[in-house]
Amino acid sequence: MTFLLLLLALIGLLYLGMPMFAALFLLPLGVLYWVEGGVPALGEMVTGKLDGYLLVAIPLFMLKAHIMVRGRVVDDLYAAAFALLRGVRGGVGIATVAACTVFAAITGSSVATALTVGKIAIPQMLRYGMSRQGAFGVVAGGGTLGILLPPSAPMVLYAYVTEASVSYLFLAGLMPGLMMAAMFAGWCMLTEGRARTPEGEVPEAPDARTFLRSMWAVSLPVFVLGGIYLGVFTATEAAGTGTLYALLIAVFGYGALKWRDLLDGVQEATRTASMLLLIIAGAAIYGYMLTKLRVPQELVALVTEYGLNKLQFLIAMMVLLFLLGLVLESFSIILLTMPAILPVMAALDVDKIWYGVLLTLSLEMALISPPVAMNLVVIKAITGAPLAEVNRSIMPYMLMLMVGTALLIAFPGIALWLPRLAGYAG
Repeated sequence: MTFLLLLLALIGLLYLGMPMFAALFLLPLGVLYWVEGGVPALGEMVTGKLDGYLLVAIPLFMLKAHIMVRGRVVDDLYAAAFALLRGVRGGVGIATVAACTVFAAITGSSVATALTVGKIAIPQMLRYGMSRQGAFGVVAGGGTLGILLPPSAPMVLYAYVTEASVSYLFLAGLMPGLMMAAMFAGWCMLTEGRARTPEGEVPEAPDARTFLRSMWAVSLPVFVLGGIYLGVFTATEAAGTGTLYALLIAVFGYGALKWRDLLDGVQEATRTASMLLLIIAGAAIYGYMLTKLRVPQELVALVTEYGLNKLQFLIAMMVLLFLLGLVLESFSIILLTMPAILPVMAALDVDKIWYGVLLTLSLEMALISPPVAMNLVVIKAITGAPLAEVNRSIMPYMLMLMVGTALLIAFPGIALWLPRLAGYAG
């Protein structure tokens, strides 16, 4: 009950217009001054939380995403997928899912994936006869793959908070991510027909140069993830080398990145990372408050009292995460919930790697949950379509994400098979 009251108080401050980092500082400080009369060693607590080598990976992955977006790498990527799949039933939708999958593995950002692929793909899908709702839905749904397929910034933060292995988390996200991509592609095949060449136009022949140029984009996730899994570099080193590789591709492979684009990307990545670090600092005080108020122990006692088993706990958490995702962004949800529930997970023997993927799937659903969600706002901004129409288009993809979450709960091996092959003992 204490945790719920604190969570509601925090959400109330946010609805009053207070920034997340400020709410995370002021609420626990006020509670701690009221309960204990002060907060000892506040500076040491904050600097200790921010002094983490793994955190460096987050702004670097963000910068890599900006470079690839501003370097227009996705243009040839979508063109190659479209040329290969245009003749297949639902092929233009499947091509969009394929482009989203690869671009998600490049950027690790759902919003960047939906925005960049959507700008190119939605006009093409409509031009070749796909329905408006089908085109809007596949971009918004495909964009959610950005935080499930590695490298994923939320997964890096989750690993930092829980002290889980980033490499194993990235591996664990691969199979569920590909499973969801296959489900999205299957829906396109079931609901959409073959592409229709617009009247008066000659069908375009696949261009070999387009395929060759798209290989630059495909090589980036192979380079980054291959280096991590082969032990060549750590996740943080992979973020740095991947960013450098992305810069070389955008400048020399595509020649589309200008100095202004690079400076804008650096500024945006710095601004986003700085805000995240402020939130992490606030979350350190928030976690200290939870510990002082014995909230983790209260939750463990509550689970024991009601006799919740692992399945019941997971279902309750998936519902809570989904509801939180309607009002909070993914980083905040991870930082707010994990300090309280880690002891409960330990008591119920819930695997941290497995739970990390389940958490990510729940955050994906929140990204496309009406009435307002970031991926839906992006589609509205691209197309100018009414938000109600965009909201209707996403319903099948929300159901598929729910089915994917249920499958992952029922069959943990979907996520844990690859990590176990790599030596994970969980």
